[in-house]
Amino acid sequence: MRYPNISKAAFLDRPNRFVAHVLLEGRRETCHVKNTGRCRELLLPGAAVWLCRSDNPGRRTAFDLVAVEKGPRLINIDAQAPNAVFAEWARAGRFLPDLTLLKPEQTWGASRFDFYYETPEERGFVEVKGVTLEEDGTAAFPDAPTERGLRHVEELTACAAAGYRAHLFFVIQMADIRAFRPNDRTHPAFGAALRAADGVRLHAHLCWVTPESLVLTDETVPILL
Repeated sequence: MRYPNISKAAFLDRPNRFVAHVLLEGRRETCHVKNTGRCRELLLPGAAVWLCRSDNPGRRTAFDLVAVEKGPRLINIDAQAPNAVFAEWARAGRFLPDLTLLKPEQTWGASRFDFYYETPEERGFVEVKGVTLEEDGTAAFPDAPTERGLRHVEELTACAAAGYRAHLFFVIQMADIRAFRPNDRTHPAFGAALRAADGVRLHAHLCWVTPESLVLTDETVPILL
């Protein structure tokens, strides 16, 4: 996926989870943060951030904050991007070469998953999680307690028990990562559920990140459970 009209700015502060103040070309701007997670290790005063100008003149904010520089690493923090890049990647035949159907936002029982898919041999569900937290070259999820994420792991386990293929797909929104792990320090129940998720196939893929784009790659990293 690509972002038009990209500008570089300096992060100032984040008064709430939806907006941030930045310094753009010498002026203070209020922008929308496309991630409601904490991002505390990323959104630090003075951090270089990348903004995408909206083409909607009726918006309250003219810019979306989509990426942050953390040292030499550029991290995309757009929470809507992981589903979009997974769909692009899967429809290009990279997920399953014989994919015949990929349907977003599919309900199963009381659950709703990001994708339902079919091939001539199988039917299954995919839940996609974007990963923006990095510590010493290892990516981790979540960066804040996530009851919704915990529920998804449990529901995917139930799907697998019912005979469907079940996939939990971590889109690591950065490059140059050695491994992925559940963030037990922040949400131990999520890590425990991941380790107990019988039949659920876990994936952790890196992305190519530029200020103007995010591309899901075939490169995987070890998942440390």
